[in-house]
Amino acid sequence: MNRARAVSAPTDSADDMRALTAAVFGEPAPWIQLLLSVRDSTVSLFGLKTTRELRRRPGTINFFRVESVAANELVVGENDRHLDFRTSLMRQISATSGGEDLIITTVVHCPNFWGRAYLALILPFHKMVVRSSLQRAAAKGWPRGARRPYEGG
Repeated sequence: MNRARAVSAPTDSADDMRALTAAVFGEPAPWIQLLLSVRDSTVSLFGLKTTRELRRRPGTINFFRVESVAANELVVGENDRHLDFRTSLMRQISATSGGEDLIITTVVHCPNFWGRAYLALILPFHKMVVRSSLQRAAAKGWPRGARRPYEGG
C-alpha cells in the first residue's frame, strides 16, 4: 500500500522536521488514543508490538521510530511480524501556490496473510487518522521558528 496526503504549511513554520513531525504525530486526538488502546489490547494477544512498548524506546516521536532526518524530510517506521511500514513527512515547494506543502506518504509491506488482513482492517482508520492529525496540527498552529533559505527538492 502506498498513500500520500498534502497540506499547505505556513511560510513562517519551523523548518525543523522533528518539530513539524511532532506537531503532526506528537499529541493525537482523544479518539485516536482510544483506537490505539483498542489496537494495543488486541495485538498484544498475537505477540505484536504495542504502542506502549514502542514509546519506551529512544529516538521516537510519540511511538514512531525515527528512521532518518534530512533538511526537508523525516522518515519514521517500524518492522513487525505482520507488516513493515515507513511514513515520510516532507516539506516541498508547492507547484500551485509557490508556498510550501507538507506531504505525508505511507508505504506498507505485508509479508504474509496476517499483515494483509491487519491492513485491510485498519486502512479506513489510517486515512481518518492522517487527515485528523494534519488538521489538528494546523488548528493548533504549526511550530514557528527561524528559517534557513529553502531551495526545494
